[in-house]
Amino acid sequence: MPILDHLWIIPLLPLLGSTINGLFGGKWPNKVINGVALGATGLSFAVALEAVREFTQLSPEQIPCVKQYFTWITAGTFRAGFDLQLDQLTVVMLMVVTGVGFLIHIYSTGYMAHEGGYYRFFSYLNLFMFFMLILVLAANYVLLFVGWEGVGLCSYLLVGFYFLRKSAADAGKKAFIVNRIGDFGFMLGMFLLFRTFGSLDFVTVFSKAAPMQADAMGQFGVLTVACLLLFVGATGKSAQIPLYVWLPDAMEGPTPVSALIHAATMVTAGVYVVARSHVLFLHAPTAMLVVAIIGCATAIFAATIGMVQTDIKKVLAYSTVSQLGYMFLACGVGAFSAGVFHLMTHAFFKALLFLAAGSVIHAMGGEQDMRKMGGLSKKIKWTYITMLTATLAISGAPLFAGFFSKDAILLATFQSENGGPNTGHILYAIGLFTALLTSFYMFRLIFLTFFGKQRYDEHHVHVHESPWNMLGPLVILAVLSIFGGWFALPSFWGGQDYFANFLAPVFAGGESAAAEAAAHALELPLAGVAILTAFVGFSVAFWLYIRQPGKPDALAKSMHGVYTTWLNKYYVDELYAAVVVRPLVWISTNILWKFVDVEVVDGTVNGIATGASALGDKVRHAQSGNTRSYAVWVVIGALIVIAVIFFWPSSKPVIGMVR
Repeated sequence: MPILDHLWIIPLLPLLGSTINGLFGGKWPNKVINGVALGATGLSFAVALEAVREFTQLSPEQIPCVKQYFTWITAGTFRAGFDLQLDQLTVVMLMVVTGVGFLIHIYSTGYMAHEGGYYRFFSYLNLFMFFMLILVLAANYVLLFVGWEGVGLCSYLLVGFYFLRKSAADAGKKAFIVNRIGDFGFMLGMFLLFRTFGSLDFVTVFSKAAPMQADAMGQFGVLTVACLLLFVGATGKSAQIPLYVWLPDAMEGPTPVSALIHAATMVTAGVYVVARSHVLFLHAPTAMLVVAIIGCATAIFAATIGMVQTDIKKVLAYSTVSQLGYMFLACGVGAFSAGVFHLMTHAFFKALLFLAAGSVIHAMGGEQDMRKMGGLSKKIKWTYITMLTATLAISGAPLFAGFFSKDAILLATFQSENGGPNTGHILYAIGLFTALLTSFYMFRLIFLTFFGKQRYDEHHVHVHESPWNMLGPLVILAVLSIFGGWFALPSFWGGQDYFANFLAPVFAGGESAAAEAAAHALELPLAGVAILTAFVGFSVAFWLYIRQPGKPDALAKSMHGVYTTWLNKYYVDELYAAVVVRPLVWISTNILWKFVDVEVVDGTVNGIATGASALGDKVRHAQSGNTRSYAVWVVIGALIVIAVIFFWPSSKPVIGMVR
C-alpha cells in the first residue's frame, strides 16, 4: 500500500493517541499512557519516513503530490476539500514536526513522571501533533487554517496546564487572545485571496498569481494587501512585533511544551505560511520589505531583552522570538530556502536548549533563577555538554548547524536591494549586531548556570543528573545541532548547497539571486565577519561572568535606565495594559455591562415584566365575586359597543349595508 496515497494516516495516528489517552488514560498507569502516546507519535514518524522515501522516487512532473480525499465545504463554485499535499517544503516540515516531536514525547515521560494530570498532558501533546501535521500537509488555506487554529487551542491548553496556578491560567488566556488578533488578519487575507482567485487551493492560487504583474514598491495592490494580512496572522503565531508579548509568558507551561510548541514547531508556522505563499509575496515587494523590517526589528528587540533576564526559560523565550525574527528577515529579502534552513536548524538547537534547561530545572528541584545556580558543569555533565553544544550552534560557531543557516541569511540580506541599495546593508548590520548579542546572552546563560561559585544550598537542593529517557533525546538533538547544517557545507568551497537545491523546485524563480549567492566571493569574508562577531559576544560574556563576576552588577547600576528598561521588557506589557486592556475593561464594565446590559436590556425586560405584573394586579381586583358589580361591567361594555357602532366613522357604511 503506497503511503503517498494515504497521507491521512500520518496525522490520524496522533489523533487516535490523543483520543484514547483522553478518554481512558485517567484510569491507566503511566506505562500504558506512555505506550499509547509514544506509539502514536513513533508510528506517525515511521509512516512519514516511508512517505518521504516514496516521494524521492517521484518524477518532477508528479510534484507537488496532491491527494483529494473528500469534499469538506461547498458553496456555489467554492470548494474546500480535505486535500493533503507533499512537496519539498512539506518534507522538511514533516520531518521536523514528527522527528523532533517524537523526541520531546520521549523526554516528557521522564520530566512529567511525577506530575498530576499525566494522561491529560499526553492527550494534549498528541492533539497538538495532529493539528500541526494538518497545518503542514494541507493543500489549501482553509484546511491549513484548521491546523492553524488547532495548534493555537493546544497552546492554550498546554500553557495553562497548571491551571490552578493563576500565572499559568493568565498566560494561557493571553496566548489565546493575542493569537486571535493575528488570526483575524489571516482570515481577511484568505477572504481577499478567494475574492481575487475564486479558490483557496495552493496550486490554483499560485498558478493564477504567477503570471500577474507584480505591484510596484509602495503600491498597495490586492496581492500586497493580501500578503500583509497573511503576515498579520504570522506575527501572532510566530511572536513578532507587535504581537510577540504572549510567547515569554507562555513559559509558564511545562518545559517540554516550551520545547515542542514554543521553540521547534508551532511558532514556526508563520514562517512556513510566508514561505508557502512565496509566489504571492514575490509579487508584493512592499509586503516583503515589511516582513524584513519587522523580522529584523524583532530580532534585535528581543535580543536586548534576553541579555538581562534571570529566568533560564525566559532567556530562551526571548531568544526564540529573536531567532524567529531572523527567519522572517530571510523571507523578507527573498531567501526563502535560507529561512526554512534556519527554521530546521533552530528546531534542533532550540529544542535542545529548552530540554537541557528542563534537565537543569529537574536537577535543581524546580529552580529556574540562574542567580541561584552556578558550578553545575561537574555535577550534571551530560546536560552541560549537550547545552553547550546547542549554545555553540545558536551562537554561530563554525561547523555547527546555526553557523550555516545564519550565514545564508546574513549573506542574502547583505545582497538584498529590495527597498533601495542601502536597505540590505542596514538590515545586515542590525542582523550582525543581533548575532553578537545572541552569542553574549547565550554564553551568559552557560556561565551563570554551569560555572562560577555554587550559589545554592546543598542541604535543600540535591543536584542530580536526569534519567536517560530525558538525556537520550538531548544527545540525539546535540548530534543534529552539529551535523544538521552540513547540507550547506560544500558551498563554502564552491560546491552545491544541498538544502537549497532540494527546495529549489518549490521556490523556483524566487531565489535565483540567493542560489547564485551561495558560491559568491562574498560568502567567506562575510562568514569570517560573523565568526568574529560571535567570538566578541563570547569574550564579553566570559570577561563579565568569569573574569569579573562582580562587574555585571556594577554595570547594571551605572546603566540603570537602560538596564531597567530591558529588564522590564521596554514596558510594552504596561503600555498595552494602559492603551488597550484597561480601556477595553472599562468600556466592557461600565458601558457594555452596567449600562447596555443592566440598564437597557435587563431594564427593558424587567420593566415589561414589572408593568405586566402591576397591570395584572390591578385587573384582578375587577374579579370581586359581586353579581351587581359584574352587571355594571356588562352594561358599560354594551354602551361602549353601541357607541362604537353608531359613532365610529368607518362603521356607518357597514350599518347601511346591513339595512
